[in-house]
Amino acid sequence: METPFWLWLIEGPFWLIAATIFVLGVGWRLVSLLALGRRRDLSVPRGSAAGGALRAILLHFIPHGGFFSSTTFHVLTGYLFHLALFALLLFAAPHVTFLEKNVLGFAWPAMPRWAFIVTAELAFAGLILLWARRISDPVQRQITDGGDHAQLWLTFAVMLTGCLALEEASLALRGLHMVMVELWLIYFPFSRLMHAFTWALSRGAMGATFGRRGVMP
Repeated sequence: METPFWLWLIEGPFWLIAATIFVLGVGWRLVSLLALGRRRDLSVPRGSAAGGALRAILLHFIPHGGFFSSTTFHVLTGYLFHLALFALLLFAAPHVTFLEKNVLGFAWPAMPRWAFIVTAELAFAGLILLWARRISDPVQRQITDGGDHAQLWLTFAVMLTGCLALEEASLALRGLHMVMVELWLIYFPFSRLMHAFTWALSRGAMGATFGRRGVMP
C-alpha cells in the first residue's frame, strides 16, 4: 500500500526536523554545561576528585544511609519506569524496524509481542506511580511545576499512542504516534528530560568536590 502524503511528511521531513532539533539541542546544552567549567579550588586536596566522582555515580544507584526509607519508593519506581521504557525504545519490533530503515541501517532481535505488552505495562505502572507521588507527597508538590507535569504527560502520550499503533490497523494512529514522538524530541533539550544526559555530570561534579575534600558522598 502506498504511503499517504501526510504520513510521508510526518515520517520524513518532520522526523528529520525533530531529530535535528533534538541532536543540536542536546549537544548545545551539554557543551554549554561543560564550558562553564569549575572554579579553581585553592585548598589542599585531602582525597581523590576522580575517585569521589566515580563513587558518587555508583553509590547513588541504590538507596542507602539515612535516606533509605524516604527514597526507596522513588528509586524503585524510577527504575521500573526507566528500564522498561529503555527496553521498549530499543527492542520493540516497530522501533527496531524504524531505526533500521531511518537511522542506523541495521537491526537486532526484537522482543516478542508478549514481552512488549508486559514491558509496556511495567513502564506505565512506573510512570503513574512517580506522578502519584508527585501529587501526594507535600514536599514533592512544592518542588513540582508545570514543566514537570508537561514532560510526564507528554511521555505518557508517546507511550499510549505507541501501544495503540502497535496493531498497525490504522495509519492515523501510526501518524499520531510519530507526531507525539516528534513533539517529545523537540521538547526534550529544553526541559528537565535532559537529566537523561546530565545526571552523571551532576553526580560526578558533586562527588569530585567531596572526594577532593576527603568527604565520602
